[in-house]
Amino acid sequence: MKNRYDFSKGKRGRVLPPGPESEGKTRITIRLDQDILDRFFQMAEASGGTTGYQTLINAALREYLDGNVPKFEDTLRRIIREELKSSAA
Repeated sequence: MKNRYDFSKGKRGRVLPPGPESEGKTRITIRLDQDILDRFFQMAEASGGTTGYQTLINAALREYLDGNVPKFEDTLRRIIREELKSSAA
């Protein structure tokens, strides 16, 4: 081995070309709050390793975009009805 190496003409970047992308998937960089990420990690762990955290994030985003998430107003009405019913009993 040499005592010194000259990297002055070196180029930054990948040593190997990137692998093929999965069909229908796009690699992105995203910043998420740590508490949100921790919850998805916990959910993935609770699945016993059958579902990864990225798959769970995709599913949550898809549900939201498809409108399958209960609306706030509907949830509030349900809670008020339950409280009124329990206080009347």
